[in-house]
Amino acid sequence: MPAGRRKWLHLRQPLALESGETLPEVRLAYETWGELNSDGSNAVLVLHALTGDSHVAGPAQEGHPSPGWWDGLVGPGRALDTNHWFVVAPNAIGGCQGSTGPLDRAPDGKPWGGRFPMVTVRDTVRAEQELADALGIRQWAAVLGGSFGGMRAMEWAIIYPERVKNLLLLSCSAVSSAEQLAWSATQVQAIVNDAAWLDGRYLEHPESTGPAAGLGLARRIAHITYRSPQELQDRFAADHQTAEHPWYGGRYAVESYLDHQAAKLVERFDPASYVTLVRAMSSHDVGRGRGGLAAALGRIQARTIVAGVDTDRLFPLAEQQQLAELIPGAAPARVIHSANGHDGFLTEIEQVGKLCQDLLPAIGSSGAAIPA
Repeated sequence: MPAGRRKWLHLRQPLALESGETLPEVRLAYETWGELNSDGSNAVLVLHALTGDSHVAGPAQEGHPSPGWWDGLVGPGRALDTNHWFVVAPNAIGGCQGSTGPLDRAPDGKPWGGRFPMVTVRDTVRAEQELADALGIRQWAAVLGGSFGGMRAMEWAIIYPERVKNLLLLSCSAVSSAEQLAWSATQVQAIVNDAAWLDGRYLEHPESTGPAAGLGLARRIAHITYRSPQELQDRFAADHQTAEHPWYGGRYAVESYLDHQAAKLVERFDPASYVTLVRAMSSHDVGRGRGGLAAALGRIQARTIVAGVDTDRLFPLAEQQQLAELIPGAAPARVIHSANGHDGFLTEIEQVGKLCQDLLPAIGSSGAAIPA
């Protein structure tokens, strides 16, 4: 894999997982923007969603199959101003963009594939903690993320409360709901029931194209939950795709749209990584083993802003309102107005940028951060 802007950290010791299994060798791919100041107080941790990666900002280029997913937020003069902030973005364990995942070889010398161990949100955060240590960051000025990234940000503030000064949680919840679990399970089944899954060992067969059809179907299912019903209606209604007619083997316009989204993901994402990360999201429950949601969220010491999208049907706004109510000192949940549903936390750059600016302390004339 071409390095692109990536850097790598190899963990000093095997990673003990919540499941009781161990990952013997672990590396984290990450990218940075800006410079860390002398006391390490200007570091901001940005955490990606399910199929995101470390490439938060910058164009698609060698090593980076997609443009930065929050490109409008990170850079000089932007909401996460890299003239002042040192922005760090790691690729989650289990991913397929540089961090240890199913594409890597297991101890038996064969690719992990579908045998990759169960990884939870908490496991990903414990690996990221070693990255912070290696970079000399004792406390993050801010930790932020949406969806799967919001889950990780939340766990950061619970596991290491003294290491998170400010926290931004977008379009996420304290625990995965039954409906979210149902959508996730359906996507996993689409992949593992593809004949080309080969019991998760498709990577051991060079002649196999892998379960591309299953991954494409999983993406179609997911993408319906990512957008709002009204947006789909306004954009596509019951129209036919140009020069096609559904009665004669053609597609409706919305079908063509979903096919396009599926094809884009299949080109850049590994099916076993998708299964691994979907299962990690399904494991999300901050109250597990901590006495319930209120007790767990009560550990958070960070100044916190919670926000959700008003048209989000995958992570409804009520779930962000619950977070705001249970996190000590958090103000009422903020609302991102968008027709785009769950994806609004990615597309509404101006509104999310304002949340980032409200979250981070002001910058003094000397360039030093003024404590919030």
